[in-house]
Amino acid sequence: MKEQSSLRYAWYVLGILLLAYISSFIDRQILALLVKPIKASFGISDTQMGLLMGLSFALFYTFLGIPIGIMADRMSRKKIIGWGIAIWSLMTALCGLAGSFSMLFWARVGVGVGEAALSPAAYSMISDYFPKKKLGTAMSIYNMGVYLGSGISILLGAAIRAMIGQENIQLPFVGEIFSWQVIFFYIGLPGLLIVLLVQSIKEPKRKELDSDRESASKATLKEIIAYFKANKRTFLSLNFGMAFMAFASYAGIYWVPTFLNRVHGWNDTKAGVTFGLLVTVFSTLGVISGGRYADYLSKKGVVNAKMKASYIGMSIAILCTIGVLFPNPNATIAFIGLFCFFSSFPYGSATAAIQEIVPNNMRAIFSAFFLFVVNIIGLGLGPLSVGFFNDAVFHDPLKINYSIFIAQMSGCVISAAALFIGLKPFIRSVDYLKKHLTVA
Repeated sequence: MKEQSSLRYAWYVLGILLLAYISSFIDRQILALLVKPIKASFGISDTQMGLLMGLSFALFYTFLGIPIGIMADRMSRKKIIGWGIAIWSLMTALCGLAGSFSMLFWARVGVGVGEAALSPAAYSMISDYFPKKKLGTAMSIYNMGVYLGSGISILLGAAIRAMIGQENIQLPFVGEIFSWQVIFFYIGLPGLLIVLLVQSIKEPKRKELDSDRESASKATLKEIIAYFKANKRTFLSLNFGMAFMAFASYAGIYWVPTFLNRVHGWNDTKAGVTFGLLVTVFSTLGVISGGRYADYLSKKGVVNAKMKASYIGMSIAILCTIGVLFPNPNATIAFIGLFCFFSSFPYGSATAAIQEIVPNNMRAIFSAFFLFVVNIIGLGLGPLSVGFFNDAVFHDPLKINYSIFIAQMSGCVISAAALFIGLKPFIRSVDYLKKHLTVA
């Protein structure tokens, strides 16, 4: 009965963490629907737009993730998450006051600084709240936030743009701002309410640690490096496999509404609502299915279940990338939906895989390193690659479908190959962790 009550509370905590993750992705992804007005307002290229979408956010988000991960292994994860939400919410609102490309760039950097605090601490907390047999499902539910937030941001953006119109707006004490900038106030400031919700959750006891030995809860840098070296093939395969999955996904998430507008002539609202629904429904189903399938394989005794589920998803996603080249928009939408489903398959299972092969007192730092690689390659370079191909290779904004195809196909192939390479090393890492905990 006590275990049942404890599990109910774990689901409550997971719900709040999921809400925070959704909020972070709404703030992060809103630019996907604002390509045309931002380019018109600031007179920038597709490459510069790619910088705003990805690299501006990813720079500090990735580099700060590692020291925050170290903090999360030693300090209150609840407090770290609360401060992070407050910072990214305020910096998102500040994007609404940016009067130039450079100001918007640095405001986006600030959003990344705040969001760096969430996932390393959240991964660690979830691993302490849930038993291993439910961890794949729990991580998948948390990582639904990626796709729910991405889809909702596009849907919200389309709705708010239709509501506010195209005329510039006068604000008290601020002056005139572009109409699209108001969206940042609508989506940024409500995040402060989530800070209050986070205060209602309890900091969980760290599993697999002797609470009577203070030193046991603090892994030294030497121990962290030694553990990485002993399992480097597994970590590198998993990290780079997921990084190029993210590369392919972000190339589409940020540019598909613009592609539908430019190539198929859809207006912003139609493109935003259609793609927003595809991401919200199919990607969410994909990440849940991936986690459930990984847990199913685990129950069957498949040691590398989480890696295997991720590899299968990315292998099928390769076939779905061709959809953006079809002249028929209905066929294109069908294949985009399939791509959303299968490319999101690894997100829950792969993040759970990290927790499965790392000691508790190193989980947040290894999660931070994982997120560093995933986001510097996926988020930093995925959207940028499409803008670069448009400007430097094809010299034609109407060739955006080819740019997206190249980015997604190459990302999926590299991802599937890396995950396949890691299947056997993962089994060895599971055995290594058991020996490590026995010795400790």
